[in-house]
Amino acid sequence: MNRSCSRVACTSDAVATLTYVYADSMAVLGPLSMSHEPHSYDLCVRHAERLSAPQGWQVIRHAVLGEAGFGA
Repeated sequence: MNRSCSRVACTSDAVATLTYVYADSMAVLGPLSMSHEPHSYDLCVRHAERLSAPQGWQVIRHAVLGEAGFGA
């Protein structure tokens, strides 16, 4: 399940998947999805840790229990 980070010019392996919920002004970051989803973004550790959302938006970070992952 090796996929690259979705950020332009980044060739690092993705470890997390970012999805936006526009209706709720929310960015949801979780473990890498099993397959690529067309309306989501795969991020490497560096970009997942640095993720920020527009002012007024909420960022939800989901992590798998027992795993040291992004933002840990």
